[in-house]
Amino acid sequence: MSAAIFNARGDSPARPVTEGGCSCGAIRYRASAPPIRAVHCHCSLCRRASGAAYLTWIMFPADAFAFTRGTPAIYRATAKAERAFCPACGTPLTFRHVDSADKVDVTVGSLDDPNAVTPDDHIWVSAQLRWLHCDDGLPRHPGERGE
Repeated sequence: MSAAIFNARGDSPARPVTEGGCSCGAIRYRASAPPIRAVHCHCSLCRRASGAAYLTWIMFPADAFAFTRGTPAIYRATAKAERAFCPACGTPLTFRHVDSADKVDVTVGSLDDPNAVTPDDHIWVSAQLRWLHCDDGLPRHPGERGE
């Protein structure tokens, strides 16, 4: 059973456990630390990897994250980033960037309780689809946060 995550700013239980996995159940994971942040990413790589208009991620410390069942397939998305997904059903699961190898981004849609996440902001809105309108009041960044 997953513990609730209230948001990525640390308003979470003292010892949270966040679990999730792929659509077919072959891959499961667990994060045993509070999330660092959660974002809606509008970059073209996330759109293509997910098949959606944008992808929502929650970031955890890498040393508190582990796959607990199955072995995901790894796709080298760019020279500096890799994505993990289920080799059986294709569910996108994680993203890791070599410049921040101490963190792992997890797809919110693969969480057992995605409603427990409250995103902090939008990133890469410079690549946002013209027809998509997000009036959620969250901060918006043209690239990564702070760019």
